[in-house]
Amino acid sequence: MFAVPLSDTLPAELRPLEPWHAAEFLAHMDRARENLDRFIGFAALSTDLASARATLQRYADRAAADTGRIYGIWLDGTLVGGVMFPHFEAVQGWAEIGVWVEPAGEGLGLVSAGVRELIEYALVERGLHRVEWLSSTLNDRSRAVARRAGLTLEGVRRSYYPHNGIRHDKEVWALLTDEWLGSPQRAQLLRERAAR
Repeated sequence: MFAVPLSDTLPAELRPLEPWHAAEFLAHMDRARENLDRFIGFAALSTDLASARATLQRYADRAAADTGRIYGIWLDGTLVGGVMFPHFEAVQGWAEIGVWVEPAGEGLGLVSAGVRELIEYALVERGLHRVEWLSSTLNDRSRAVARRAGLTLEGVRRSYYPHNGIRHDKEVWALLTDEWLGSPQRAQLLRERAAR
């Protein structure tokens, strides 16, 4: 229920990720932890069932307040990644998009498909003016997804955040509504939706 297909060739879906998914989310975090821990503290917040449930509850609370959302990517019934709005500022007209994936979900285009869905939701359905993407300058995979989604690199916040004992530079990528409406990425999304 409430699933968006992400591929014409793979059994992949985008669904809300909710507190009742805590056990599945924890198992997924354990599989993804090595990938995630290099750049973000997201996995470190979910190390047991209670903390996994608390992480998902924070996003359920944000969804209720319309300040954030989290969605999982399921491949053949297994949670393999996700996309999220860590920040959703409806009044100010902007949102931040974030992503993560475990090795089983890499290289399949599922994260990029999920990102296109979130961009469409934020800029068209909700009428926001801008989506942002923040990425470590060392995270080549994240930067590649932002580029494929049509975002523009606006600059680098130097020594922006501490993680794993070092301060990371953070790239700021963004996409405006008028850029999205005429983009080949949106045309691709609309073709994919029409084919389903």
